[in-house]
Amino acid sequence: MTLTLTEAEKILADNFAPWVLDLGLTVVETGERHAVLRLPWSGRLAREGGGLSGQALMAAADTATVIAVSAARGAFVPMTTVQQSTSFQRAVVGADVLLDARVTKLGKRMAFADITMTATGSDDPAARASAVYALLG
Repeated sequence: MTLTLTEAEKILADNFAPWVLDLGLTVVETGERHAVLRLPWSGRLAREGGGLSGQALMAAADTATVIAVSAARGAFVPMTTVQQSTSFQRAVVGADVLLDARVTKLGKRMAFADITMTATGSDDPAARASAVYALLG
């Protein structure tokens, strides 16, 4: 039931607003209940002081969760974010970020996920998020 990388990339290309696509996210891995996406470093996404903006990380986490839920279901279905909570632990400067979204509970109408965001070259997370989605289809 797991999505292939090609299927996951197609979900990304076909279902997100142009400004989300402008983040340059790519799908690195999919599994039975998870997806890993890469957010490439861009100075355009940095805030004062050179750290990657929290807004970019939160949008990337939200997007990674859609791919993870799609992987868990075996296909994309319409869904919407009900809640997302993010804790920022350290700045990301000059590095890509890997977003590892893991579905912790998948029901008929709701999905829950935890997302870990880690700068490449680091073992320590830069941020963590939890998300709840309503499944509409």
